[in-house]
Amino acid sequence: MSESEEHGSLLEKINDKIHEYKHSSSSSDSDDDKKSKKSKKKKLFGRKHPLHHVLGGGKAADLVLWREKQTSGSILAGVTVIWLLFEGIGYHLLTFLCHTLIVFLTVWFVWSNAASFVNRSPPKFPEVILSEVQCLKIAHIARKEINEAFYTLRNVASGKDLKTYLTTVAILWFISIIGSCFSFLTLSYTIFLMAYTLPMLYEKYEDQVDVVGEKALIEIKKQYKVIDAKLLSKIPMLSEKKQH
Repeated sequence: MSESEEHGSLLEKINDKIHEYKHSSSSSDSDDDKKSKKSKKKKLFGRKHPLHHVLGGGKAADLVLWREKQTSGSILAGVTVIWLLFEGIGYHLLTFLCHTLIVFLTVWFVWSNAASFVNRSPPKFPEVILSEVQCLKIAHIARKEINEAFYTLRNVASGKDLKTYLTTVAILWFISIIGSCFSFLTLSYTIFLMAYTLPMLYEKYEDQVDVVGEKALIEIKKQYKVIDAKLLSKIPMLSEKKQH
């Protein structure tokens, strides 16, 4: 009887091990399926790289994505204070620059003179020197952007592409409406606030935003096809281009 009991217990242990192995393999397969499904999810605007890589992957990307919360918060607080000074109190730019320089020069002047009385070394004023290479690089980038802007304006105004002309006019009209509702400073601060916080929020809720964004893009494409069929296709210039 003892041998049969031992034999039965041994079989039970073998069956338990088989069940555990099957359960672990099925769970690993399900995890792999989840990972594969997650990797197959479409990113917004067809993005293939992480958001940090898209933003440059440097110090600026760390600040925009709030990887260094204290530094990012300090920058946001400083810009907000400046906006309140100009928009709320009515400070003028030239007055602000002059007062800032007065405070800065006064602090450095007093510190430099008081250092000898307290047996401390005077502060070292930082040397800021722009090299010729840096100036040429900035000028080259500015020249390239300005030339591209003039090239785009010339193409729009040439009358060759009516669709681009209508799109440009609609965008400019929309910007003019927004500009009439806000001052330039408030609009600039709003754009900065959105550019400084939306990437961080998008990275935090990336999966949800990608799903909503994909649905929105599909709906926009549907509406554009409707407008194209009812309006744009009836314009002679556009219909001739489509036939060619």
